[in-house]
Amino acid sequence: MKGGLFRKKGIDSLIAATKGEKSLRRDLGSFDLTMLGIGAIIGTGIFVLTGTGALTAGPGLVLSFVIAAFACLFAALAYAEFASTVPVSGSVYTYTYATLGELMAFIIGWDLILEYSLAVSTVSAGWSGYFQSFLNGIGIQLPVELTAAPGAIKGTVTYFNLPAFLIVILITFLLYLGIRESKRVNNIMVVIKILVVFVFIAAAVMYVKPANWQPFMPFGFTGVFNAAALVFFAFIGFDAVASAAEETKNPSRNLPRGIVYSLLVCTVLYVVVSAIMTGVVPFMQFKGIDHPVSLVLQVTGQNWAAGIIDVGAILGMTTVMLVMLYGQTRVMFAMSRDGLVPRALSKVHPKHKTPYINTWFFGILSALMGGFVPLDELAKLVNIGTLSAFILISIAVIVMRKTQPDLPRAFRCPAVPLVPILAVLFCGFLILNLGGETIMRFLIWLVIGLAVYFLYSRKHSKLGQTENDS
Repeated sequence: MKGGLFRKKGIDSLIAATKGEKSLRRDLGSFDLTMLGIGAIIGTGIFVLTGTGALTAGPGLVLSFVIAAFACLFAALAYAEFASTVPVSGSVYTYTYATLGELMAFIIGWDLILEYSLAVSTVSAGWSGYFQSFLNGIGIQLPVELTAAPGAIKGTVTYFNLPAFLIVILITFLLYLGIRESKRVNNIMVVIKILVVFVFIAAAVMYVKPANWQPFMPFGFTGVFNAAALVFFAFIGFDAVASAAEETKNPSRNLPRGIVYSLLVCTVLYVVVSAIMTGVVPFMQFKGIDHPVSLVLQVTGQNWAAGIIDVGAILGMTTVMLVMLYGQTRVMFAMSRDGLVPRALSKVHPKHKTPYINTWFFGILSALMGGFVPLDELAKLVNIGTLSAFILISIAVIVMRKTQPDLPRAFRCPAVPLVPILAVLFCGFLILNLGGETIMRFLIWLVIGLAVYFLYSRKHSKLGQTENDS
C-alpha cells in the first residue's frame, strides 16, 4: 500500500544500496563468520549461567541447553535462507523490511537494541567481576567505589563500574578501526577460549561421579523449561553473524555455514561442560557462585587450571561484547540508511570504512549503562527481544516463500513451513517462561518504539519519500 505502514523494500533495491557511497568492506570468509558466531556465543553462558541454570534444573541443565539450542537452530535455518538471499547489512531488520513491511521492520530493529546494546552492558558487568578477581590474584585492588554500579552490591557504597566502562570503550575503538582489525583480534581470542574450555573438559572429566546426576531432574520439567528460558541468553549472538552479510566475501555460501557451524559447535560445548560440572559438583553447591567453572576445578584441587579458566572467561566475554556491539552498529547502519533513524548513523569513515558515528554513539551508551546501571533484572529483556526477533524472521521465511517463490535462494530453509513454525512455537514457549513482569517491560519498550516511529521514522523514511515523489 502506497504510503502505508507495511510498505516494503524490494530485494533489488536492498542489494543496490550496498554498492553506493555508503558501502562496507567485504573481508569475511566462512571461517571468520564461524569464529564471529562462536565469539558471540561462548562467554557469559558457559562461564556464568551454567551455575545459575544448574540451580534451576539440576543435572537436567543439559536438556535445558538442548531445548534452547533447538529454538535457535530452527531460527538459524530461517536466518541462513535470508542471509544468503539478501546479503545486506542489518540482519533480521532488513529481512523483515523486505517481507513484512516498514513498521514491522522498525519494531524488530527497536527490539534488537535490547538484544545487542543491553547484552553488551550486561556482559561488561560480568567481565568486570572476572577481571577484578584476576587483579586481586596478582595483588591489585581497585577502590571499592569504582568496582560496581550504584546499588549493585547490598551494604556496599559503589558509584561506578570502571572496568566495565573501560572495556566497552576499548572494544568500541577496535570496531571503529575496521572489521579487518576486529576479526583478527576476535579470531585469536576465540581460539584461546575454545582451548580453555578443552582444558576444563580434560582436567575435570576424570572427577565425574554419576551419583551426582541423581536425581537428574530434581525440579521436574518445570525446572528444565525455566532454565531453558534463562540459558537461552547463552546462545544469543549467532544471529549477529547475519549482520555481517555486507562485509562477507561470498555471502550466499559463507553466511549459512557460519551461522549453523557456530551454533552446532557451541551447543556441543555447552552440553559437555554442563554435564561435567553437575557430575563433579552437586548442583546446590553452585548457589551464590558467579564463577562456577572455576569452582569445579577448585573443588578437584586443580587451582592452576582454575586460573586458566578465569583468563578464558575474560577473553570469552570480551569477544561476546565485540560481536554484540558490532551487530548493534550494523543494524542501526541499515536503519539509518533507510531514514528510520538519523542519517548521521550511516556515515562511513573514509579511511576505515566503518559507520564511525554510529559505532561511538552505541559504544559510549553501552559503556555508560555498564558503568552506572545494575542490569541483573534487565538481562531477561535481552532474551525476550531476541526471541521476538527469531519469531519474526521465521514468519518472514514463510511469507517470502509465498510472495516471491521464484526468488533465487542459495540456501533454502528445509521443511518450510514446518521448521519456521517449530521456531515460532519454541521461541514463544520460552517467552512465556520468562514471566509476566519481563513481558510487561518489553511491551513498554515497544510502546516507546512506536512513538519514535510515528513521530520521526515514518516522516523521514526514504522509501516513503520515494513513494511521495513518484
